[in-house]
Amino acid sequence: MDSLETYLQHNSQQIIGALGQHIVLSLIAILITIVIAIPLAVILMNHQKWGEVVLQVTSVIQTIPSLAVLGILIPFVGIGTIPAIIALVLYAIMPVYQNTYAGLTSIDPLLIQAAEAFGMKRRFKLFKVQFPLAMPMIISGIRIGSVMVIGTATLAALIGGGGLGTYILLGIQTNNNNALIVGAILSALLALIVSGVIRVLSKVSFKKTIIGLVSLVLIGGIGTAAVKLATPQRQTITIAGKMGGEPEILINMYKDLIQQDNPNIKVNLKRNFGGTSFLFKALQSNKIDIYPEFTGTVLQSLVKGHTKVNPNAHSAYKTAKKALKNQFNMRFLAPMKYQNGYGIAVKTSVAKKYNLRNFSDLKKHRNFKAAFDPDFFQQADGYPELQKVYGLNFNSVRTMEPSLRYKALARGGVQVADAYTTDPQIPKYHLTLLKDNLHFFPPYQGAPLMKSSFAKKNPQIVKSLNKLVNKISTKDMQKMNYRVTINHEKAATVAKTYLKTHGLLK
Repeated sequence: MDSLETYLQHNSQQIIGALGQHIVLSLIAILITIVIAIPLAVILMNHQKWGEVVLQVTSVIQTIPSLAVLGILIPFVGIGTIPAIIALVLYAIMPVYQNTYAGLTSIDPLLIQAAEAFGMKRRFKLFKVQFPLAMPMIISGIRIGSVMVIGTATLAALIGGGGLGTYILLGIQTNNNNALIVGAILSALLALIVSGVIRVLSKVSFKKTIIGLVSLVLIGGIGTAAVKLATPQRQTITIAGKMGGEPEILINMYKDLIQQDNPNIKVNLKRNFGGTSFLFKALQSNKIDIYPEFTGTVLQSLVKGHTKVNPNAHSAYKTAKKALKNQFNMRFLAPMKYQNGYGIAVKTSVAKKYNLRNFSDLKKHRNFKAAFDPDFFQQADGYPELQKVYGLNFNSVRTMEPSLRYKALARGGVQVADAYTTDPQIPKYHLTLLKDNLHFFPPYQGAPLMKSSFAKKNPQIVKSLNKLVNKISTKDMQKMNYRVTINHEKAATVAKTYLKTHGLLK
């Protein structure tokens, strides 16, 4: 509890911001769902055949995994809040439409006939008879849809949509239970609060509820517009980072260096924005301006025609820079000193006992047990090819999540595991990285990636970022990752400390 309280104190501002993003994202999705589902049910309530067809379609959408829906939407609408809202609306339509349609079509026909006998017009009958009678079921559908939206909205973090899902993903990836608890509990509390608010609103007349919602949207829109008009206009750039502590450290360094040299530029940071493909597409679509990328990733995942990577770090960078320029018209700045690539780790005591220094030394120890990340275990440039190049044939090979495989290695459950060379678990668990003596893994040097047009318009930003060229050693980054991931210090503080210590920040 003490560590959780400390975490909340140190990250309160960011947590409130994530909560606000989650509320806005969920509210927009719920309002759009209501606007689509209820009128659709009204239109189809007298057309049973089509009403059932739409019900079946919305039910089928519910069976599609949410991640698959997000993946389908990305090529059409990009990443960020828009695809997240579309996906949330698709998931919420079914309960709202189903309950509204069922409520309107299950009204006793005698009551409808009585209303018609009194000469009620269709609109008057709808608002004075049908809606009041169906309202309990409609409200129930809205409650179910709202809770579903709030829960599913946590996945928006996977595509840069923000929200509380950022803390859930961060907690899973960095083994930070405090972040995981914050994201999960706040999401659950938000769902309970929204459910309670809807329950209260159900006691208010339908007309007053609609007027209240419309007023709320108008007040919010006018307030946002007023704030924007009152705020002095400055150039704003957006810098994003991948999931984890290390990317967050880097983007905070970028921000500090840029704002020190260019105080009139406002820098927005999008931490834990998503994976490589999400970030690259965001850069292409101008949703972000800069993000840190690595040479090996560029050559193996982003550009075409470079399946075999030169083991020389300088040559690999030049190839990556040229390919990005020619294929995507992007500018890849000069890299930092350290490399964050794949490695093979063993416990230091095991390395000493068996005199293990290189990957090739593992060939003699077929009785070893190994644990690999699921991606590394199956991807072509991972264990399958590594096994062929080095002639490895371990007694047992299993897949484990990153945090678990490190613990298994430390406890002696396995003797070999894949690792990233800057992972803080290496010093934490007293592990040794073996040398890739046949240069199997490509170089992974990090550098800022941006569009060439952005670099041309902003030479002062390029100059600021170039202060990191050939800076930060592997040990430096390991130490900083340790402070953020293991000690749970704020990435912004760790980044600023490094810059000041090395004379890069006043």
